[in-house]
Amino acid sequence: MKASRIAAAAAVAGSAVLAVSAPAFAHVSVQPEGTAAKGGYAVVDFKVPNERDNTSTTKLEVNFPADHPLASVMPQPIDGWTVKVTKSKLDKPLEMHGKKISEAVTKVTWTADGKGIEPGYFQKFPLSVGALPEDTDELVFKAVQTYSDKEVVRWIEVQQDGQEEPENPAPVLELSAASTDEHGHGSTTAKDASDKTSKAGTTTASDSSGGSDTTARVLGVVGIVVGAAGVAYGVLAGRRRSDA
Repeated sequence: MKASRIAAAAAVAGSAVLAVSAPAFAHVSVQPEGTAAKGGYAVVDFKVPNERDNTSTTKLEVNFPADHPLASVMPQPIDGWTVKVTKSKLDKPLEMHGKKISEAVTKVTWTADGKGIEPGYFQKFPLSVGALPEDTDELVFKAVQTYSDKEVVRWIEVQQDGQEEPENPAPVLELSAASTDEHGHGSTTAKDASDKTSKAGTTTASDSSGGSDTTARVLGVVGIVVGAAGVAYGVLAGRRRSDA
């Protein structure tokens, strides 16, 4: 009986550790490197996991919101991938830094030159974007993921309030409130990050990716150690009671 209880406790502890340490890589998502403040500029990463066991991701298309057009979009070079930025004329021109902008980016497409994102891996696709809109709390990007066997997965479903998450949710970029210095002009820090991105090639994205991924690995190891310690304590306690 005691042995079965210990085994059950170990199973529960193990599943809890996995639940805590396993990152949510199931969907295509977008996150800023730092903050994405309204009215400012930001570097954002589209994170694309490979969800298949025997095929690679070879193409990613990200469609930009037409209701909140972005005039400045600059991709960061990625080894093994070709990137194409598509622009379209605006029905209503934008005004940025005293200049009228008549066109905005409507889509960015990355195509693999080689193997792409192989099974068991994910890839980050960085963009410098701005100026971010001031009249919304979020931007919804609809993404299309293509695999090497020609399978296409459309991450285009918009989350509705009060409803469960859709099966293929669209990536959503949450916007933070602009400070007094950032209002209408963009954050100096974000602009500097944008300049460094265009000048430094892959350095900015790799540094950010390495930091966040290292943190995730450390948290995962800590969770496993804590779970194992709990199981060991339970075994020792059981032995002491039986000896007594």
